[in-house]
Amino acid sequence: MVPNAEDLLALEPEELAGVLLERLASLAENASSLQLYNFLLPGQSPAVDYPQEYRDRINRAFTEAWVWLEREGLIAPRPGNNQGFMFVTRRGKKLANRQGVDCYRHASLFPKSIVHPAIAQKVYPAFLRGEYDTAIFQAFREVEVAVREAGGYSQSDVGVPLMRAAFSVPHGPLTDKTLVPAEQQAMSDLFAGAIGSFKNPASHRSQTGIQPAEAVGCIMLASHLLRIVDERKAAMQSLTGAASAKPAGAH
Repeated sequence: MVPNAEDLLALEPEELAGVLLERLASLAENASSLQLYNFLLPGQSPAVDYPQEYRDRINRAFTEAWVWLEREGLIAPRPGNNQGFMFVTRRGKKLANRQGVDCYRHASLFPKSIVHPAIAQKVYPAFLRGEYDTAIFQAFREVEVAVREAGGYSQSDVGVPLMRAAFSVPHGPLTDKTLVPAEQQAMSDLFAGAIGSFKNPASHRSQTGIQPAEAVGCIMLASHLLRIVDERKAAMQSLTGAASAKPAGAH
């Protein structure tokens, strides 16, 4: 799976774990190699395929990877067995290759606890699968939905024109009238630019090559925009409530 010994030893435990999980998932459920001691036996360990001087270090590296898989719940002790035999868990079977484990590892970059709740649950599954373009699209679609609802627009109002209308200077329904005109325009530009740059392209074509950290940055921007919409919606409701509370004849 990794032809060069130096390349294998350069992998971090969680990176080598993807290789190891691919190997373990290919074994029969009752295979003797689904036990760390047996897996590393001379003649049975993957280290046998490498030069002698590397074998001890390779076995140690696979031991680290094995511990990582167990810690993450991708392998677990076989029920009713006290001799260290393991099985590949349901989660492990879903991620039973290097690409799946890489996506799983990258999921730790996703700051789920601080992402706006309107997008956290919808975006996280796509992010976990490594579908970063989908995750970005879903995040900015929620921004579009929130702006449409807060501004009272119809379902046919979408994309950049919707943002320009909602934040038009100075009379857009979501425009913050307490800001100076230049800042109002900047806010309009921010929303229009974000939707035009991150939501529209993903809705028109597949985007490859997006890195996990890049996707997180885009999702956090969408989260921030959603919180701005929340604030503007709350301010609008406050003004509406104050106006309806005025006594008759008051100015």
